[in-house]
Amino acid sequence: MQPVFIAGTGMTRFGKFLDRGLKSLAAEAITAALSDAAIEPSQLQAAYMGNAAAGVMTGQVLVPGQVVLRGLGIGRIPVVNVENACATSATAFQQAFQMIGLGAYDIVLVAGFEKLYSEDKARTFSVFQGAVDLEAIDEVYEKLSRSLHETKSDANLAEAGKSRSLFMDLYASMARDYMAQSGATQRDFAAVAAKNSFHGSLNPKAQFQEVLTIEQVLAAPLIVDPMTRPMCAPIGDGAAALVLMSESAVKRLGIQERVRVLSSVLASGWDYTDDDPARLAPAVAAQAYELAGVGPVDLDLVELHDAGAPAELIYYEHLGLAASGEAAALLDSGATRLGGRVPVNPSGGLLRKGHPIGASGCAQLVELTDQLRGRCGARQVIGARTALAENGGGWIGDDAAAIVISVLQKA
Repeated sequence: MQPVFIAGTGMTRFGKFLDRGLKSLAAEAITAALSDAAIEPSQLQAAYMGNAAAGVMTGQVLVPGQVVLRGLGIGRIPVVNVENACATSATAFQQAFQMIGLGAYDIVLVAGFEKLYSEDKARTFSVFQGAVDLEAIDEVYEKLSRSLHETKSDANLAEAGKSRSLFMDLYASMARDYMAQSGATQRDFAAVAAKNSFHGSLNPKAQFQEVLTIEQVLAAPLIVDPMTRPMCAPIGDGAAALVLMSESAVKRLGIQERVRVLSSVLASGWDYTDDDPARLAPAVAAQAYELAGVGPVDLDLVELHDAGAPAELIYYEHLGLAASGEAAALLDSGATRLGGRVPVNPSGGLLRKGHPIGASGCAQLVELTDQLRGRCGARQVIGARTALAENGGGWIGDDAAAIVISVLQKA
């Protein structure tokens, strides 16, 4: 594999944009990324375009990437449309990384773009419902029902997928199991949301910028036991884009501010057996570390998939930031807050930046790239050199359907 670099980033603010279409949002992010890389659209050799929900939300099926790019006057080049649940644009990134690394291209665009807000909330919730095995949907609800019984929760499962995303019930089930296993409390989850609200308050692209205390998070309306509203990532509209280049391209074009992609690993979940100790996220993290030649102790910052606040604590352990059962202690120590040893979700994370499914993975990578280039102002992680992004998507059986973990380093 030849070296691969990120040479340009662009991103919209995430939020509720009922008056803007996919083409408008994507164009803003892509134009910014091309400008940042100081290249013309004609220099692109391929584009990997991530969108997950347009078929449901706007009816734009089959060719969303070509539609967006043609609106910018970009044609001829190969355009690959990518859909992979919440890991959509992280998957697009991983594919582009592989193609450049293997020598197929020198300059590639990666973009994630999404619209989830609608006057019809049922339509939005149906997007998330479709990220599980619909032919086995009864089994999903049976597992959730067993979780409620085993954890003695009185959450109303009848509202799953109706007044809230089904995934909040899946995260709540994980949270209750994790509380039983680790001794973590609802207050620990509230502390995650409060931390990320502080980070998000420093990010002008974040959907929500109000600072919340732990007490305010706990006092907010309960969505599903044990998660209150600020512990649940909001849906959003928005777009993010990256320009990737080979080493020969960055040298030829004289790109000075660049970030190297040390590794990017895509994997899917599998049916676990009782004698199989491996689990998806830890296995992929181990592979990403090995390929990058670094370990958890080398990380200066992390962006991870906190679609529910409990997931951040769980991923501390999956990524090797904390030992089993020690995630809450790591959080309480201040290590994962700005100014700490390894700030996690300095962007505000999905909890505060927002979660436009198809754009979320690229947005994580935009944040990390800008951090490694020293461009993040008040939320800048001083001296950051090595960073990791974790982006999961969908749910089948007992784990995510897809996950991408990427490791970046200042060049």
